[in-house]
Formats: sequence, C-alpha cells, structure tokens
Amino acid sequence: MGLEQSMPASSRAGRNVPASIAVGVGLGAVIVGSLVWEKVLFVFVVLAAVLVALDELVRVFHNSGAKLSRIPLFAGTTAMLVAAYFGGPLALLVALALTVLASIFWRMPSGSNGFVRDVTTSVFLIGYVPMLAAFAILLVQPDGDGPRRVVTFFLVVVASDVGGYVVGVLFGKHPMAPTISPKKSWEGFTGSTLACIGAGIASVVWLLDGQWWVGAIVGGVAVLTATVGDLAESMIKRDLGIKDMSNLLPGHGGVMDRLDSLLATAPAVWLLLHLLV
Repeated sequence: MGLEQSMPASSRAGRNVPASIAVGVGLGAVIVGSLVWEKVLFVFVVLAAVLVALDELVRVFHNSGAKLSRIPLFAGTTAMLVAAYFGGPLALLVALALTVLASIFWRMPSGSNGFVRDVTTSVFLIGYVPMLAAFAILLVQPDGDGPRRVVTFFLVVVASDVGGYVVGVLFGKHPMAPTISPKKSWEGFTGSTLACIGAGIASVVWLLDGQWWVGAIVGGVAVLTATVGDLAESMIKRDLGIKDMSNLLPGHGGVMDRLDSLLATAPAVWLLLHLLV
C-alpha cells in the first residue's frame, strides 16, 4: 500500500504519521461497516475507490500525452465489479472483454494519430485497476464467510504494510530496490514477512476455521504480491515523474497510492482461499 519501509534518515517517518493513521482507521471503519451492515455495500465502497483511483491515473497519463476517455473506463469498471458480485468469475471475464472493446471503439473517431498509445494505455488501466479490484468483490461473494474472507485479505496486506514500515524505520539499513523505491529496505521486508504470515495464520484460523499452515501460505504469498504491487506503482510514478498520484488522502497521497498493494494481492488471496479453505 505504499508505506515506505525506510532506512534511518533525517526524516525517519517520511510523512505525516498521525494524519496517515487517522485516515487509515477511517477507511478501515468504512470497509468493516459495509461488511457488517450489508455486504453488497462493500461493492459500492470498492467501486468508489476504484473510480477515484482511475480518475487519478487518467489525469497523470493525460499529462504524459495519452488521450483517455473516462466514459468507457468508468462504465466498464462499474459493469465489471457488479458482474463479479452477481455473476462470478465468468461474468467478470465477459464484462472485461466488453470494456476493452468499448475502449477501442470509443477511441476510433479521434483518428489514427496516437491510437495504439491511447488504446494500450486504456487496456493497461482496465487490467490493472478494475480487473484486479474485482477479485476483492469475488472474495465477498460467497454466502456465510464472504465478509470474513475480505477481512482476512485486508488484514494480511495491512500487516505487511505496517510491519515493513515499523521495522524499516527502526532498523532499515540495506536498500531493497534503490533504483525503484530508495527508502525500501531488506530489514523492512523481513518485518513485512513476519507480520504478514502472523496475520495470515491468525485470520485463517480464527475467522475462517482453516488450518494454520494455510494461513502461513496466504501470508507468505501476500507479502510477495503486496511488495510487488507497491514497487510496480513506484515504477509507474517514476516513469511519469510524479511523487504521488494525488494529495486527496492526508499522509497517504492519492487513492491509487493506497490501492497498489491491495490490487496486486487480491487475486492471490482469492485463489488461495478458494482452493484451500
């Protein structure tokens, strides 16, 4: 989720920690509240977050020269998330295909200049944001333990994020990916791994009545996908020459800066829980 696993420096935290904690707690309360009240509300929470994240990405890609239309992207995103909840994976796949086609057809009247660039960017955004986010919707879909699967998913990602940040700030000395994210350290990654595996075991055993080793696998895989997701978004921002996607969330940056690890982890957690729990 973009919390820097930083090495000691003049600014060890590197951000407004109280504001970050307050925003994180608030977002967590909204997610848990939607799951407790009526799980279909979770679809609207995810949809709102994904649409804001897409809008951030459209704006930064516009600044880099790509011409993208929000209409097919937003309409297709809505269709994909709703299809995932009511129709499952097959319906999601159909909605994905139609969204890609709509983005291609929508761009055609603007001429051939930059057509491949614009369509490629649109397809990338469709696969990167709503497609990956739809797996969080698939997590909540099952009757009975769907909301608890979502809580498990969020807990392992948050544990990876917090564990890496705390250990990285306190003990980080060895850069993990200096050319991509200079503040990340191997010490922080170790903290992420321990926290994520611990959260996976606790969540799977207590929330899903599963085996402890399943939780260890979920946590171990989640720390890898969360780290890759964070680094991937860092690469995008470096390529575009920006620090954050926006300044919408105090202490965090943009909504997309909060979704990076979650998006990359959602498919893996869904698959593991689907097969093993």
